[in-house]
Amino acid sequence: MTRVIARIRRWYGAHPLHLLALLAAFALAGYAVRAVVAAGQWQVYALWFLVAIVGHDLLLFPLYSLADLSLRRLLPWREGGASTAPNRMANPQPPVINHLRVPAGLSLLLLLVWFPLILRLSSSAYHRASGLTATPYLWRWLAVTGVMFLASAVGYALRLRHAAATRTPPNGHKPESGLSGDRGRRLRSEAASATRRPRTAVSGVRRRAVRPLTISGATINPREFRSE
Repeated sequence: MTRVIARIRRWYGAHPLHLLALLAAFALAGYAVRAVVAAGQWQVYALWFLVAIVGHDLLLFPLYSLADLSLRRLLPWREGGASTAPNRMANPQPPVINHLRVPAGLSLLLLLVWFPLILRLSSSAYHRASGLTATPYLWRWLAVTGVMFLASAVGYALRLRHAAATRTPPNGHKPESGLSGDRGRRLRSEAASATRRPRTAVSGVRRRAVRPLTISGATINPREFRSE
């Protein structure tokens, strides 16, 4: 079984489940097209797809790209100004732009799909077909939009709390646990003296090696002899 999956992966380029999901999606799309053609409404759906392609690629995409760029330029920097500029990389703040993009994008998507009922453009046809009124759609869309922005704000507040809990001090040094007060100073001094002991011993050997020598009543100082 593993060899068969590996062979399909080499031939297809992905897991076989991906191929099955793609075939299921094509089958569902084919069924939908067949149902639309059988109902005699393919002209309306063709016009919908044409308007969606032209309206999105030529109108909506430049507009919401410009709105996103303007929003990013208007958002204030949350690091506290130039006084904390060296700590911006050490203490990065969660980006707020994504917490605005997601609810706004979902809200606009719902408006794009249901705008005939939200704006009451087809309220009479909807009433004839279902016997219901299109009045609640506007308030439901506003309620769903408010809930999405509220959930996004709660998520951003939790991210800010987590970032504040893991923030390093402004001087860039982490607090030393267990090494505070007199005990910490004593331990640090002992560690510093322990690191200096080998060098003291070596220097003592060097001093003994260069002591003056007395030979036949004459004193010779080796430090006077320097190699060129």
